Amino acid sequence: MTEFLMPSLGADMEAGTLVEWKKKPGDQLKPGDIIAEVETQKGLIEIEVFEAGILEDYLIEEGDKVPVGAPMAKLKSEGTPGKIPEKDSETHPIQEKEQATESEGPVPSDSISEETSSKEKSSEEKHRIKASPLARSIAEKNNVDLTSLTGTGEGGAITKADVEQAMAGEKETPKQSPETTAVKDTVEKKAEQETPSKQVMEPPAPSSKPGQQESIRAAVAAAMSRSNREIPHYYLEKKIDMLAAMSWLKDTNRQREISGRLLPAVLFIKAVAKAIDSTPALNAVWDNGLQLKNEVNIGFVISLRAGGLLVPAIRNADTKNVDEIMTALNDMIPRARALKLRSSELSDSTITITSLGENGAEKVFGVIYPPQVAIVGFGSIVNEPLVHDGMLAVRPVLHVTLAGDHRATDGLTGSRFLEALNNHLQNPEKL
Repeated sequence: MTEFLMPSLGADMEAGTLVEWKKKPGDQLKPGDIIAEVETQKGLIEIEVFEAGILEDYLIEEGDKVPVGAPMAKLKSEGTPGKIPEKDSETHPIQEKEQATESEGPVPSDSISEETSSKEKSSEEKHRIKASPLARSIAEKNNVDLTSLTGTGEGGAITKADVEQAMAGEKETPKQSPETTAVKDTVEKKAEQETPSKQVMEPPAPSSKPGQQESIRAAVAAAMSRSNREIPHYYLEKKIDMLAAMSWLKDTNRQREISGRLLPAVLFIKAVAKAIDSTPALNAVWDNGLQLKNEVNIGFVISLRAGGLLVPAIRNADTKNVDEIMTALNDMIPRARALKLRSSELSDSTITITSLGENGAEKVFGVIYPPQVAIVGFGSIVNEPLVHDGMLAVRPVLHVTLAGDHRATDGLTGSRFLEALNNHLQNPEKL
């Protein structure tokens, strides 16, 4: 038996709120399965499991705020003897334990009043109703009678939306006068006549929580403050001739469909992944000492439209080709901006890249994201006079910077990394 713990999704995370369990007790789990959704400062995050087994029991309820490292569930590893709990979609395991606790001990039959019997009967009927655990929790906190609701979920189960709709109806109904109701009916009938297609079971548009962007900014501020406080940074810069890389990219994209074309950022990511081979000490974390990482998981800084940053990881970037990296970016960027990332994407980065893209500043000096020990900054590509083969010419130039943790590496290691990065970008066809 093992315990599934609330994972850390970055140095800025202290706790998360369980929104919904995605697996039930008795379910078979395999690595990569989504077991739960957790609300953090970085949005709604899908939490994965990384070992095969069976979900034995929940240890927390939906809606609970859980500190990083706290137990969330019990897992039974494959091959471990023990009873597999029966699946019961109608009754939450925590509620079953509460019922069992209440029923322990002898109770004289003559002490049971009609009122108590009625309450127990009502409670039993309520627990027999199909409803998600989150729907039950919200209903109990707001005194919503589940027996009066019709479920719209799978198999007629009552969902969170059903409970919230009932709560909204209760709040609106008393405020509506006959005159208001008549006007509302007239407007609704007119709307139905003018736009009938919009009345057909259209799902509600996703809503973002007020202050979500402020929360993300606060999370970034906490991590960067810790970085400046704890990490002794050193900075290096190298100017790289990008003529070969940009010419290769232009020729390659000319032969592709628009949807399959590559961005310069793909070359940056692949070149960093390959340069790590010559300086593995930069692909590491500092946690009571330097801990080298075998996988090269490159965190890519994504700017959110409403403000704030997220840094999801492109896992095993060294084993991916440029097309696979482009596919990963196309998948990851929209999900990051919709605040729908997986836990591994936020916790597995081993080194980070920040790229300003076109029309940005010429140089960027990053701040290391703890517990990592390095961040690579790519400015915008600009035309500058450059000496090449003894001749002065105007060529596309990229200023690349490295911020390193002086506890883990030094300037010599950083210089070797930047030189290796330059060599890879001079030979883009080998990337």
